[in-house]
Amino acid sequence: MKKQGVNRRDFLRLSATAGVSTLLIPDTQASITSQPSFQQEENKFPVRTLGRTGVKLPILSMGVMRADNPNVLRAAFNSGIFHFDTAHGYQNGRNEEMVGTFFKGKPRDTYFIATKVKFDYPLKDDFEEDIHSKIDLSLKRLQMDYVDIFYTHALEEVDEITHPRVIEAIKKIQASGKTRFLGFSTHAHKPELIHAAIDTGVYDVILLSYNFKLDNLKETEEVIEQAAKAGIGLVAMKTMTGGTEDAEGKKKIDAQACLKWAWNNPHITTAIPGFSNYDELEECLAATSNPVLTPSEQEYLAALCQKELLYCQQCGKCKSQCPEKLPIPDLMRAYMYAYGYKYSQLSKETLLELNLPENICSNCETCQVECVSGFKVAEKIAAITPVAHIPNEFLS
Repeated sequence: MKKQGVNRRDFLRLSATAGVSTLLIPDTQASITSQPSFQQEENKFPVRTLGRTGVKLPILSMGVMRADNPNVLRAAFNSGIFHFDTAHGYQNGRNEEMVGTFFKGKPRDTYFIATKVKFDYPLKDDFEEDIHSKIDLSLKRLQMDYVDIFYTHALEEVDEITHPRVIEAIKKIQASGKTRFLGFSTHAHKPELIHAAIDTGVYDVILLSYNFKLDNLKETEEVIEQAAKAGIGLVAMKTMTGGTEDAEGKKKIDAQACLKWAWNNPHITTAIPGFSNYDELEECLAATSNPVLTPSEQEYLAALCQKELLYCQQCGKCKSQCPEKLPIPDLMRAYMYAYGYKYSQLSKETLLELNLPENICSNCETCQVECVSGFKVAEKIAAITPVAHIPNEFLS
């Protein structure tokens, strides 16, 4: 690895919590058989408690979003992973169906399932009916009476978290026994969202994007600590910043370094990398055997802080710059799915959800958006929008 070009500030920024984690991680070793909730064989992973839920989870879980092979799910389960994260919309429902088929007949106390449901905001008149019908359909696909965590999905604004109708609706879902715990997921890096969740006292878990590239890392970690003190469990996603080291998606990122960086924060209970094949699973498992971030890994990540990757900060500053008010953060996320994750089907699903008009950039001779992360926004939009029109059989 080349040492030149590593910014000292970035190196110190990434290594600041390493010493704390080095002391904490060895003390978290535990056997799953010691937990009355889960009856698997002894698990060799470090485990942490998911906030006030009291549930102890291995630091490595599985985001099932990209997986379409139940044998990968089986390999993950047999390795000792038992927390699996899916969503109502993944693969148009096929993802939940795969999870349900795999776990059918297995004792319910041997796995821990989370699913997520999106809703439109501002709230529509049929919001309550819609969210209840979606969780019912999710449970039918999963062939389960309840999920362990029900998340409202991809929230961006404080009002989506605190709105009385939202809170009433999700509390009814919990009261009906369809979920044990309540949470929300967010790709937006807005500490105010977590502050709002703390104030409501309703949310047990927050699933948040968390990685070494965050522009507002200091503020994010401060509010994560406050959430943990309030008893909220924190689950990390998007830990690998798009999965590649370069903006073109040609060189895979060091997944072990990225996971270890996230685990360096003792308030992060678990991470849900979206591995979809055996090689990716093995790399994630390897990280658990030595989960302390090494100096060379810190230096590697610090060097990447200076590069344009595929990970959009979802800060939203681009929206006000765009005359057409395009959902640029969502378009950048679709680009990441296609070029970083190599999952063009998910990219198409994301694009179709946006209901974009044809030729979305045709009214502008030059793009006026200046991305704070240095993204060439116009080029990425031009490269990704055609995916929406490609037949599914030609997509990965």
